[in-house]
Amino acid sequence: MTQDFRGPVLLVLASSTGGIGQHVLSLARGLAAAGVAVTVAAPAATETRFGFTAAGAAFTPLEIPANPTPGDLRAVRSLRRILAAVRPAVVHAHSLRAGFTAALARPTAPIVVTWHNAPLRGGVRGGVHAMLERIVARAATVTLGASTDLVDRARAAGSTDARLWEVGAPVREPARRGRERVRAELGLSASAPLVLSVGRLHPQKRYDLLVSAAARWRTEVPGLKVVIAGSGPSYLDLAAQISADHAPVQLLGHRDDVPDLLVAADLGVVCSDWEARQLFAQEALSAGLPLVATRVGGLPELVGDAAEFIEPDSVDALDKAVRRLLDDPARRSALAASGRERAAAWPGAEDMLHRTIDLYAGLLDRAPASRD
Repeated sequence: MTQDFRGPVLLVLASSTGGIGQHVLSLARGLAAAGVAVTVAAPAATETRFGFTAAGAAFTPLEIPANPTPGDLRAVRSLRRILAAVRPAVVHAHSLRAGFTAALARPTAPIVVTWHNAPLRGGVRGGVHAMLERIVARAATVTLGASTDLVDRARAAGSTDARLWEVGAPVREPARRGRERVRAELGLSASAPLVLSVGRLHPQKRYDLLVSAAARWRTEVPGLKVVIAGSGPSYLDLAAQISADHAPVQLLGHRDDVPDLLVAADLGVVCSDWEARQLFAQEALSAGLPLVATRVGGLPELVGDAAEFIEPDSVDALDKAVRRLLDDPARRSALAASGRERAAAWPGAEDMLHRTIDLYAGLLDRAPASRD
């Protein structure tokens, strides 16, 4: 039974154009519907993208830089003013950057920090990330990891209460257009293979591998087309690679019709160097779209045997897996059925909302962690 809790809750978010922002939107909507007073503090661009106020939350702008800079001090001062105005019972920060800002603001309320990502670089940047992890892990009253490896990292960094927290995919509206119509709009015939990926255009996602593999398919899989929905800093590099390789790949930009694209596609691909509970992987399995995915991070524990796994950073492995599945309708059908079964076992949005509210209620008698 969900405990009685009315907040107020302050959700802190750094820059986001994809899954983390969608998760915060879903959480804010659920909290507001449950009668919890919720405020989202995040960059102004996230309100434009996600519409937190339309979901029933209050919104206040908080510009958290994408990387550690002197601008962090301005963000900390702004957050302290927000804390004084909102007087939250719980502060819930999403991502390490948001958690770092919350830690330096030193709220009197308990701090919950959800870790969504792991560092993928060594050297100076990797060292800075590790330092931030230590600060955030020790400042948080509770650390929630979207995958087991993130929970292990938080504990190693000094968290005294780190828990696995399955970040569910937000519930989207059903598809509005049929398969044939969407494919026609993409310039595809009814029988041409369509490979889909959805995510932020960022080096972590390794879309360069997908473009390289697609360049091979141009001559070896006639009529095939790859579409990638999403925006991000890698757009120009990927566009240049697509042009140079003459790859049959179309960058669709940000799309609000992902359910329609899922219906139209024959195969989904996740070729990232690392993921936790990747949003597109969840949506693909829920829609019964066969999936090829790299065996990294939290993906294996998320999808189990309901995907065709490949090793990361291998064009050859990606090439072979996609062509093998396109040539095997029976295997695709089996994966589609396994995916739907796997997705049905994931915690639902209501389950996660009640679990989160219970977490908040249980923190009311706990002091914030040490911020030395």
